[in-house]
Amino acid sequence: MKKGLLALSPLMVFITLYLVTSIIARDFYTVPITVAFMATSIYAIGITRGKLRRRINIFSRGAGSPEMMLMLWIFILAGAFANSAKVMGSIDATVNLTLSLLPSQMLLAGLFLAACFISLSIGTSVGTIVALTPIAAGVAMQTGTSVPMLTAIVVGGSFFGDNLSFISDTTIIATQTQGCQPSDKFLVNSFIVVPAAIIILFIYIFMGMGIEAPTQIGEVEFWKVIPYIVVLATAIFGMNVMSVLTLGIVLTGIIGIANGSYDIYGWFQAMGNGIIGMGELIIITLLAGGLLEVIKHNGGIDFIIFRLTRRIHGKRGAELSIAALVSMVNVCTANNTVAIITVGGIARKIGERYQLDPRKCASLLDTFSCFTQGLIPYGAQMLMAAGLAAINPVSIIPHLYYPFAIGIAALAAILLRYPKRYS
Repeated sequence: MKKGLLALSPLMVFITLYLVTSIIARDFYTVPITVAFMATSIYAIGITRGKLRRRINIFSRGAGSPEMMLMLWIFILAGAFANSAKVMGSIDATVNLTLSLLPSQMLLAGLFLAACFISLSIGTSVGTIVALTPIAAGVAMQTGTSVPMLTAIVVGGSFFGDNLSFISDTTIIATQTQGCQPSDKFLVNSFIVVPAAIIILFIYIFMGMGIEAPTQIGEVEFWKVIPYIVVLATAIFGMNVMSVLTLGIVLTGIIGIANGSYDIYGWFQAMGNGIIGMGELIIITLLAGGLLEVIKHNGGIDFIIFRLTRRIHGKRGAELSIAALVSMVNVCTANNTVAIITVGGIARKIGERYQLDPRKCASLLDTFSCFTQGLIPYGAQMLMAAGLAAINPVSIIPHLYYPFAIGIAALAAILLRYPKRYS
């Protein structure tokens, strides 16, 4: 018992250092999460027995494992693609295209669809919120609709793509930690969350009757949306994620240079800035990989699996334990990506012990982390949306139908053993 708690104490140190100091400062972004991971990693190495060189080697083995290196490659390619597409104007073009396709008298449903499509295309909830929240707030003012409600529609729709997109960091980490392909996880995830999205869509159709969509929309430049469409299509058809992202990068270069968005040096600069933008996530991934390897070496992983699963008598209980674990860590870290990085290895061990399908494990990790992240008022997405709409983040929560819906859908998928093929 004492040995197990000592082995797990680095996780407690991390949560205390990050959560408690953030609460004291009343700001979850005062303490850089990289500093919290660094301090925790030093502590973990310090409590491990053996020569210092050997302890550092254990940490380095986890940080530099083949799975971690593959994940970093994907982050680098995703950063290069996302920023080169952004600089080319693809996000604005995608926003204009989706708004131009909004059916009349279906503002709420159309705004939800726009957020879903954009987030699925660009793979980031924050990027979608930044692009659509000012539009949603402006439309709310023009139509006399509730600003918190329209903001919540954007936030909810943004988590649709954060959860499902092939280039979302949560998808990348969930699939890599569970050892499955993004296309397989997408299929399982779709069975769980798409019905929830359809139900919410019909609710918004009913609620939005009588509210007209905006008519003043920027020019639609379809060719700038092509990289997103190609990336989405090739990923759905099962192409390797690194090949998908490389193809997307090449397309942004060809289209961006051809239409004068940038020259070849501007393209290089955009890719470079995108890679640099992934720096914090890469550092967190390396530190988390090393930290978890030390915890595993000290017996912490086996201890937590034993404590979590000692009263579990089947796959349903094992899946519930994974859902509870990632949700609790997400509440403590206010970051769904970090939550999956932190518990991904533990979830895989639980899955192997109870012979869970890794595709469903990856789906549950991603869905429950997005469900939790979508509801905490101190998460980056809620703070960003509230800031752009000039409202209190707490006022958005009652209108967050989609995050609630995917939480219920994911819980039902566990309790009802759905989808059958992956349960």
